[in-house]
Formats: sequence, structure tokens, C-alpha cells
Amino acid sequence: MNESENFNEQTLDESTMTAFDHLIINANIATFSAHYGFNIYEDADSIPYGQLHNAAIGIKNGKIAWIGAHEQITTHLPHYQENQVTDVDGKWITPGLIDCHTHIVYGGNRSNEFEARLQGASYQDIAAQGGGIVATVSATRAASIESLFTQSEKRLIALIKEGVTSIEIKSGYGLDLDTERKMLTVARQLGEKHGIHVSTTYLAAHALPPEYKSHMQDRADDYIEQVCEWLPILHSEGLVDAVDGFCEKIAFSSDQIRRVFEVARSLDLPVKLHSEQLSDIGGSALVAEYKGLSSDHLEHLSETDIAKMAASNTIAVILPGAFYTLRETKLPPIEALRKHRVPMAISTDCNPGTSPLTSLLLTMNMGCTLFYLTPEEVLAGSTVYAAQALGLASKGKIEVGCDADLALWDIARPADLAYQMGLNPIQGIMVRGQWRETA
Repeated sequence: MNESENFNEQTLDESTMTAFDHLIINANIATFSAHYGFNIYEDADSIPYGQLHNAAIGIKNGKIAWIGAHEQITTHLPHYQENQVTDVDGKWITPGLIDCHTHIVYGGNRSNEFEARLQGASYQDIAAQGGGIVATVSATRAASIESLFTQSEKRLIALIKEGVTSIEIKSGYGLDLDTERKMLTVARQLGEKHGIHVSTTYLAAHALPPEYKSHMQDRADDYIEQVCEWLPILHSEGLVDAVDGFCEKIAFSSDQIRRVFEVARSLDLPVKLHSEQLSDIGGSALVAEYKGLSSDHLEHLSETDIAKMAASNTIAVILPGAFYTLRETKLPPIEALRKHRVPMAISTDCNPGTSPLTSLLLTMNMGCTLFYLTPEEVLAGSTVYAAQALGLASKGKIEVGCDADLALWDIARPADLAYQMGLNPIQGIMVRGQWRETA
């Protein structure tokens, strides 16, 4: 496809072209839309990023209503007030970024453990002294809803300042009904206050809480029974958009997670999974069986299960922040995921223990430098594929009918977003058709 032929929107009639709520003109656009030639698998007629040059966008009722060449709108500009037109002077527009796997709602922090590990303490030493996830569970249970909101809001603001307009927030540091509810309530409140989309994910099957452990035996099956009982309660309160679990030898078995997924299915809730981070016990095959939204981490993922993910349209979510923090050495099977055309999303995995990361831009750079992903892959993984990992069909790409969630960048080319470290080139974000301050 010749890029000069890539404007395939027809010029609309006069009444439509003069009735947009807002116009963005003189823009370079990374659409990530197949409509404009985006194809991550580099078919012969693909156009990198689905990019358009010297383009314009018409926005109506919070949606993208028209995309075309700048020249197509110039004769209609006199119909608009000055505050209805944004001339971006050749800067780049991308879809608003989407952080599709986070644990940003939690109490306390574990920098003391970070310091202890650097001084030679083992994970087992720290856990024996009440550290690890138990420390975060204790701090989160103890925090008031107001305190939990205040702590978590700082992390959300850091992400918004880098162009994030949608985010997933998991529970999983409560491990009892009241605290899981508190975490999901705070997640909802954060979205309401800051006017961005928040997808809430129920992750009570994250770890075994202290009260279910004893010297004689762990009561994991009893705890999973509780997890299954709490889910319909929290769903009925409007707090749950999806269901997650941690399927690992140190967490829960595939049979135990299956019990949770069956309840999710009965409630018509989509599922996803932390799987193959430390070992391969079939988590991705399980989530594919349930046609789940995503399987996340995946360092130990087998090619057999990659094929199952491809067949079920399950997104692979790659989390370089945890890989970096834990100094892992086994890379996710990137080439096999490419071979089977499994879309790869990328996310911060912001959490207090293994990825205290609140920069999706740095995450993109890590994806390139640690996992050898391309700049196009990590930016697609932070937009169109991240949207798919959350089941958000109207977000993550720039095409007619999609939500007008956009990010404006002062960059020379889209690859700059993954190339630069520590320099934030954001100029502004638009959420549902409204420009927002990011600082």
C-alpha cells in the first residue's frame, strides 16, 4: 500500500464536515488500525504503525467521526470557533496508552525488602520475618479506604502524566472479602475522580492468606472455596469487570483456578491469568480453554500452549518490569509468539514486590532492550493489543467509531517513545473527546 493512498475516508457532506465538536489538524497519526495499513506481521502491503502524515481528525460526541487529509478540512475551518480546533503543527498523535496489567492499589511499600535483598537476604529470609506478599496484605488490610486511595492515586497520576488514558487495576492484596471489596472500590473511585477508564479485575486467587496456613498443612482448597463465594457478591455490587488468578507451583494449581473460572463463566465474566512466570503447569492452556482475554508473564510458555492461545484469540501480556526486578534470565518465547501470530501486549505490572514501576514509556524501552521487541510491537502492545487484553473494542486505535482517547507527543517518529529514557515528550491527552492536562 502506498502511504499517499492511505487516506481512504471519503470527504463527508458539508453539513457533517462543519458539525464536529472538535478538530485536530496538521497531525501525524499512528493509528494502529488495519484500516490504514497496520499489520504487525509485516505483510507486503502493511504500513508501520498504520501511520498517516499531514492528517486531520474530526471528533463528535466523544468519538472519532472522521479522519482524512488536512487539505480536506481546510475549507471548512471558518465554520469553527478557535477553541474547537487544535493545530498540532506536525506533532504525533497516538491512541491513548493503555496499562493492561497493574496492581496499583495497595498499602505500604517494600523498599526495605529491596534494600535487604541487595545486602544478601534471600526471599525466604524476608518471608520468614513477615515480609513478601504477607507484608503488603497486612498493610492493605490495615489501611482505611481514604488512605488506600491517597497512596494509590500517586501511582495513577504518574501513569496519566505519560499518556495513559485506560488502565486495569487488580485486587489481590486483601485475600478476604472486606479488603478485596475495599481495593476494588478504590479502583472505581480512582477512575471516577480522574476521568479515565478503569477496568477492575478480581484477583483474590493471588496467594494463600496467612490464616489459611499452618505447620501441618495449607488449606488452599478451603481458601479457593471462599474466593468462589466472594466473587458473585462483589460482582453484584458492580465492582468486577474480569477475573484473574495466579497459576504457579508457589500459588494455585490449574484445577483450583478452574474452579474460580467456572464461577466467572456462570457470571459471564471474562478471565485472564498470571501464568508461566516461574514454571509451566499449563496455565495458558487453561485460560485458552476458557477463551480468556489474556495470559500474562509467560517466560516458561510452551509452543503447544502458544498454539492454543492463538486458536482462542488470547492475548499474550509481556511484563518486563518483573523480569528486570527479579533479574530473570529466561526470556519469554517472543519468536514463537510471532510465529503463531499471537498479539503481544506490554504493561508495567506495577506492584510493590516485583515491579514497582509506574512508567509505561520505560516499560516499552525494557520490552525492546530486554526482550528484543520492536518499537512498533511495544507501542502496539501499549495501545491496540492492550485494549484487546481488556476486551475494550472501542479503544487502542484511531479509526472512525472508536473512542476519542488520544495522546499528543512532541517526537520526530513513533519509535522515539521506546527509544528515549527519562524524557517524557507528552504534550497532552484527550479522553472521550476532551483535552486534559497531564501535569
